[in-house]
Amino acid sequence: MNGDEAANGTESTESSGMSGIDGVLFVTGTGTEVGKTVATAAVAALALAAGCTVAVLKPGQTGVGPDEAGDVDEVCRLAGPVHRVELARYPEPLAPDTAARRSGLPTVGPKRVAETVVELAEQYDLVLVEGAGGLLVRYDEEGHTLADMALATAELGLRPAVLLVAAAGLGTLNVTALSAEALRARRLDLAGVVVGCWPAEPDLASCCNLADLPASAGAPLLGVLPEGITGSPETPFQHSARISLAPALGGTWDAAAFTAGHRIDF
Repeated sequence: MNGDEAANGTESTESSGMSGIDGVLFVTGTGTEVGKTVATAAVAALALAAGCTVAVLKPGQTGVGPDEAGDVDEVCRLAGPVHRVELARYPEPLAPDTAARRSGLPTVGPKRVAETVVELAEQYDLVLVEGAGGLLVRYDEEGHTLADMALATAELGLRPAVLLVAAAGLGTLNVTALSAEALRARRLDLAGVVVGCWPAEPDLASCCNLADLPASAGAPLLGVLPEGITGSPETPFQHSARISLAPALGGTWDAAAFTAGHRIDF
């Protein structure tokens, strides 16, 4: 916390209860459409509620036209007044490198992303970097990935953590383990796993995965975001985020109690 923040009573991510996050959190997924943007918005909403200032960075937005709202706009709509930064936008819903080549637009590399993160971290308490697709999706001609962007950020003196957003059901354990292994190989800190869309009627695999996901990831389960969390006018998004994310992310969700409540005895 700098002097101005202290004078204004602004809390850092540590004092707001977001333990283990040193101001920069990269959000990636086990694939596309697993709930990364909603998870990013949920973390942002709780940080804002704690008095933190928040910036959300999207290195490469794909599948969105020039005048359409992107992921950072959705985070702002759900969470509140975050500072939004988008470094590149490509119209086709493809991997950023492929989308850039097809559109004739420039790619985004790790150096530019890392420098942007450092600039934002000097001004905001929490910087959230939302990736496209999974951890190792290519962003440029050299094959750089979100993991490389996190490494480049660490090389500039920050200590980024990674939040992995996973699907709930069958097939999620393998890709969760692979993502975690890739992070360990690069000596990047996996803060934990969040289930991005918990079904209203979870099946056997989903219930079993509550216990198996932390084992596959080698990291704690830090939340379960319920299906439809963004579309309930009766419940404010911030409240839903608070009861769906663990204290490490600023919420009140209890992993042990939730897992025990969905235990299926054989």
